[in-house]
Amino acid sequence: MNPQIKDLLKPEILNTVNGLELLARIIVEGFMSGSNKSQAVGSGQEFSQYRSYEPGDDLRQLDWKMYARSERYYIKQAEIETNITVKFIVDASHSMAYTEDGISKLQYAKVLAAALAYLCRKQSDTFGLFTVNNKTISTVQPRFEQQQFIRFLNALVHIKGEGTWRKDNGLEQLFDHHGKELIIFFTDLYDDGEDLQRFISRLKTPRNEVIVFHLMGHHELNLDQEGSFTFEDLETHAQLKVDTVQQKEQYVTRVTTWLQHSRMWMLEKHITYQLVSMQDAFEKTLRDFLKVRKTLMR
Repeated sequence: MNPQIKDLLKPEILNTVNGLELLARIIVEGFMSGSNKSQAVGSGQEFSQYRSYEPGDDLRQLDWKMYARSERYYIKQAEIETNITVKFIVDASHSMAYTEDGISKLQYAKVLAAALAYLCRKQSDTFGLFTVNNKTISTVQPRFEQQQFIRFLNALVHIKGEGTWRKDNGLEQLFDHHGKELIIFFTDLYDDGEDLQRFISRLKTPRNEVIVFHLMGHHELNLDQEGSFTFEDLETHAQLKVDTVQQKEQYVTRVTTWLQHSRMWMLEKHITYQLVSMQDAFEKTLRDFLKVRKTLMR
């Protein structure tokens, strides 16, 4: 992970709007300074034809290669221009408070959501935020306004991982889709009775795209601690004593099977699944996401 970013992953920075904005800007601007300037989160267009430049046209649409050939200014016209609303959904149940190396799943999700929203703002996309647990549903309705990013960050800062995943009751507003949408869901997929699977399944429609970031800790994936430990479920408080040396192989096999099942289930539903280890650099996670996004836009 970028040492500058790692130094900023402190509660006094993560828990402020200015701190979260600084992190998002450093991640995105550092990423965009390379060869990824053309990557997009939501908006996209299909090229159709050229027309002559007229006063008032967006100068970013000028085709300089055409100018070099003809010494005349031409604008690229889009046959179909799509402004996709980006909805961010964060699983705010207590299991998302799980922490490794000083950062929790929820904090990782906050930083990644802030970076993607920062990119949306740069592209003039409409975006909003929904955070869910059984205690509350927090909403920042999708808007295209100058202050939307600050509202978005303020809501992120105040998310707390508590309670359990909410059942279907009260979630109807999250299934209210208008036009083309990109839905980005941050979760650890821990639930009771496959409630999360039913929720994710309902998010997908023929007109929208759904991408699930499955957040997992490195130790969760590998059980690489050595010795006898007592593990506690953050949501049910159930405790289990484990000898990691004896049970590591069986544990890793079960986790691998679960991850493969989750990926295949979402693939069958035409939902994009992206496993993220909390040790992954934010830049890597962003790069992987935008590669997937570019493929979906083709």
